[in-house]
Amino acid sequence: MKELKTTNPQLIELIRFLKKQSREQKAPIWKAIAEKLAVSKRRRIAVNISRINRYTEKNETVVVPGKVLGVGELNHPVTVAAFAFSETAKQKIKKARGKCLTIPELVKKNPKGSNVKIIG
Repeated sequence: MKELKTTNPQLIELIRFLKKQSREQKAPIWKAIAEKLAVSKRRRIAVNISRINRYTEKNETVVVPGKVLGVGELNHPVTVAAFAFSETAKQKIKKARGKCLTIPELVKKNPKGSNVKIIG
């Protein structure tokens, strides 16, 4: 098994959960997200709202294996699942009538991971 580079207990639990779901549901997307979350803190992904706006269409579902930051504008509703959100990012997603989810909530809603984009 690959050695985890993180010491955050919530993150370690999330990585284990995603790998287990990937095996059980035969959904490689969850394993890919777990591997992106397992990198060192320095290499962890941070995505601005402007990037989500640029690479998504109306009512799409995206996963950010890291943190969503509030720079930029969002002009269509999207469902965003991430490890963490800044307060301004949450406000802007809700203002655009989108949804903010945790990654485990998304896995429970969509166990196969179909029609989910990874942004990061």
